[in-house]
Amino acid sequence: MQGDLLKVKVNKLTSTKTQLPYSYYSLPYCKPEKIVDSAENLGEVLRGDRIENSPYVFKMREPQMCNVVCHITLDAKLAKEFKEKIDDEYRVNMILDNLPLVVPYKRPDIDSLVYQHGVPVGLKSHFGESKEEKYFIYNHLTFTVKFHKDEETDAARIVGFEVKPFSAKHEYEGKWDDKKRLTTCDPHAKRTITSSDSPQEVEDKEEIIFTYDVEFKESEVKWASRWDTYLLTADDQIHWFSIVNSLMIVLFLSGMVAMIMLRTLYRDISKYNQLETQEEAQEETGWKLVHGDVFRTPTNSDLLCVYVGTGVQFFGMILVTMIFAALGFLSPSNRGGLMTAMLLLWAFMGLFAGYAAARLYKMFKGIEWKKITLRTAFTFPGIVFAIFFVLNALIWGEKSSGAVPFGTMFALVFLWFGISVPLVFVGSYVGFRKPAIEDPVKTNKIPRQIPEQAWYMNPIFSILIGGILPFGAVFIELFFILTSIWLHQFYYIFGFLFLVLVILIITCAEITVVLCYFQLCSEDYLWWWRSYLTSGSSALYLFLYAAFYFFTKLDITKPVSGVLYFGYMLIASYSFFVLTGTIGFYACFWFTRLIYSSVKID
Repeated sequence: MQGDLLKVKVNKLTSTKTQLPYSYYSLPYCKPEKIVDSAENLGEVLRGDRIENSPYVFKMREPQMCNVVCHITLDAKLAKEFKEKIDDEYRVNMILDNLPLVVPYKRPDIDSLVYQHGVPVGLKSHFGESKEEKYFIYNHLTFTVKFHKDEETDAARIVGFEVKPFSAKHEYEGKWDDKKRLTTCDPHAKRTITSSDSPQEVEDKEEIIFTYDVEFKESEVKWASRWDTYLLTADDQIHWFSIVNSLMIVLFLSGMVAMIMLRTLYRDISKYNQLETQEEAQEETGWKLVHGDVFRTPTNSDLLCVYVGTGVQFFGMILVTMIFAALGFLSPSNRGGLMTAMLLLWAFMGLFAGYAAARLYKMFKGIEWKKITLRTAFTFPGIVFAIFFVLNALIWGEKSSGAVPFGTMFALVFLWFGISVPLVFVGSYVGFRKPAIEDPVKTNKIPRQIPEQAWYMNPIFSILIGGILPFGAVFIELFFILTSIWLHQFYYIFGFLFLVLVILIITCAEITVVLCYFQLCSEDYLWWWRSYLTSGSSALYLFLYAAFYFFTKLDITKPVSGVLYFGYMLIASYSFFVLTGTIGFYACFWFTRLIYSSVKID
């Protein structure tokens, strides 16, 4: 209603140059009488959001001019702090009615307005005659609150929150007290600030007066679709292009798989089963020669069980998250929702991890199921947590608000030990109670010799080749995800992402099956680990692409920020490895069981 109080909240200061968020009041901005911290959810805390109240208070549909917030005098230390933040291109983020503050500006190449999140702290420029660059602070903010009016009642809802920042050296007569009128900006004389012609410099002993205007504009945008302007993606064609491009890869691979299945299996099996009585049965071809060794337990079979279990856990988390996101449950208006959902799902998917690991372990004739369970529960999260801990210590050393506080760290450890670990145990208990998976063919006592392999069947070569296609299927979408994480934009094309995920699964499965078949044909039966690594190697390409992105698209200069970037990308690549590797492994597992069960072997 008219005259209702609107309270603006302030969020963190962010910068794409350093990637280190800081809380708003770490700079000497105007403070309200009492700073109240809003409750943040788990995801928000991990992102470094610190949402607090601010001295900016509006009244609904009552425009204001030249409201003085406060007056500060800089000393050398404060001036230095402001200068550092201006140098690193920090932006102030504010929130009104859950909408983030944006600065509209025109891009020369397209007609529509583009929105940038947050207000820059200030700017560096040559002013007037001076040769050297000086620092100026944006101390006058002109807010525009857009509202949508309800037809029947007089109530209105906020649908937009924009600002134009100005730098203005305010003047007044006599000595300063809070009742003073400014001569530069006076509502009575209808003088307002519309440009930064006489900007406010940041130097020792400078006085800065913070002021703001508010105007209210009626808007056609309905409340339900108020997020659309924020989520406007200018380039849908690229996504379609990437999907089509990936579908081509999938079609090509599917063709190959179908050919292999039909030609070899059908022909080989029928021929083989007819020749049963004749002598030629002795001269078996390719993959049938190794039937006595193909299901031999691989070396390091325990570790394989652990990684397969982890991969299943990860796959479950990604799949459920993607379904929820594609249905619109995790929209960006729900800050930190995506993070929180993923962490909780990860913990609950421990059930499937334990189950998958134990089933495989029992098939390998393992007996110590508790040992394998513990390793499944601790290997992957342990490594990730260690990297995370080191990165967190670095952020903490920079006094950034992105550092995860002790309480949140405790919550994460509780999720892991209190929910995930017990569930892994439950899952693996159930999995181990089930009868073991039977092999379709008997394994010989004595392992057969593997003949000399051609150069292109060399394990390292074929593993590296296998990773290219799954990576090729996702890399365009990857560009958008990286941009949204590191350049602070919203990512909201979960429909596309879901399609890409499906394509990724199919590609991983098919490339592994094709390469596995070639491998068995050349009488090399060590397929267990190779199938996991073939599709898993796409994670290596993902990491290399992340490095390429870092040097071409980001202008990060601080060493700490660089370490952070590569640390987080390492975690992402490791997770991707586990995910794709498991998909490949299961595809190959199913394939070998299928082909060997359809052959009569005495």
